[in-house]
Amino acid sequence: MSKAASTGARTRARELLLQALYQKQLAGHDSAELIRQFHEQVAYERVDQEFFDEALPAICKFQEALEKIIDALIDRPLVQLDPVERGILLIGVYELENRADVPFRVVINEAVNLAKRFGATDGYKYINACLDVAAQSLRSAEIQAQGGG
Repeated sequence: MSKAASTGARTRARELLLQALYQKQLAGHDSAELIRQFHEQVAYERVDQEFFDEALPAICKFQEALEKIIDALIDRPLVQLDPVERGILLIGVYELENRADVPFRVVINEAVNLAKRFGATDGYKYINACLDVAAQSLRSAEIQAQGGG
């Protein structure tokens, strides 16, 4: 698979992750049920399946810890976050914390694009600000190495 094709598959995996996390928030399904359901979707065939299958259970398992990080970033109670924004922040913080193979700028850019596509009109600005702050603490060495600290 070419780099461009794999990048597109990773982007589609994040979109599917967002849909799964949205469904989890609304319907309360566990990660095993979500994986079963999303594996049955035609869209699953076009995503980075390894990334999706690793990220979804991890985000679900460590959701409470991820939400503690998010809670420190936001200016309102976590329960007041829109489910789409909450899902995007879960994905972004998960990647910043656990996926050093993905540059922090890519994590933020992908999250902003998800917010532009699926979120409220200016929600992407909020996502960008929150993940920028998260990156400062979770990826400080990477940021400093790139001369952005």
